[in-house]
Amino acid sequence: MTIMNSARLTKLVILASALLLSACSTLPENLKSENPQLVTDYTLWQAEQESQPQVRLGGVIAKVTNLEQTTRVEVVNLPISSSGKPDINQDPQGRFVGYVEGFADPVTLSEGRLITLLGQTSSNEQGKVGDYEYLFPVMQVEGFHLWRIEEKVIVQDVDSYLYPCRSLYCRDIRHGTRKGKVIQEVK
Repeated sequence: MTIMNSARLTKLVILASALLLSACSTLPENLKSENPQLVTDYTLWQAEQESQPQVRLGGVIAKVTNLEQTTRVEVVNLPISSSGKPDINQDPQGRFVGYVEGFADPVTLSEGRLITLLGQTSSNEQGKVGDYEYLFPVMQVEGFHLWRIEEKVIVQDVDSYLYPCRSLYCRDIRHGTRKGKVIQEVK
């Protein structure tokens, strides 16, 4: 391979890697907003709702109720990343309600699913969480995105070593136990 081809191949690999990485961390189209005042922090939104007209928040769906004209989605808030993904490693910050226009199937928006919503601030709503009286911040939903959690098992070998190569093929001999860990990613 010539130096020219090697340089082209290197550039191609770098470009492909950059595209793959950027595709993994972009905000879904239905969560994008041109509003420079967009709020993505639950505590800030809860404290200053009147001055924060547009909000993007996410979390775990706690309850879905289909009404005559809209669907009420109660969400246990989790902090979200710049790509809109709820952070499942953080503690919940509270609850909020989003009203989706029309019918949304409760099987699709099932309890326990991760969701991020984009919408306009609306009046607070008095409700209950169990028997506890709760004041829910409310948004009129303009767009939402459902996420899924993928688990990966990473196996790590203990006490392994590689035999020296004696031919074109090398053998990887493992001794001892194997252990691994499960990593959860929001996709």
